[in-house]
Amino acid sequence: QVQLVESGGGSVQAGGSLRLSCAASGRTFSRYGMGWFRQAPGKEREFVAGISWSGSNTDYADSVKERFTISRDNAKNTVSLQMNSLKPEDTAVYYCAADRILFRSRVYDLNMFDSWGQGTQVTVSS
Repeated sequence: QVQLVESGGGSVQAGGSLRLSCAASGRTFSRYGMGWFRQAPGKEREFVAGISWSGSNTDYADSVKERFTISRDNAKNTVSLQMNSLKPEDTAVYYCAADRILFRSRVYDLNMFDSWGQGTQVTVSS
């Protein structure tokens, strides 16, 4: 497994922006897809964005398309999530996750991931 540490969460007003980062260690980062998930109080954890091992393929939940951008830096073992035009419904704990299988072309399902960070809180006020 890989160790993941998120950072960058916080509180922002609606329409604002935040950038989340996730630092990975313990495994060859560049061989695995990465994803961001979120979980709001009383709700199930849901997919937000995924990026393939090479960075060539990205996937997004419909609710965040055109507003969020996932990216990775394989030289620095980091994956980021740029969140723009934030809405109150984006409020949740955001988790970084690593794929369980090498070189998968797309990552978008909870069951694809076997390593999780501790989460970082994002709060958007209206």
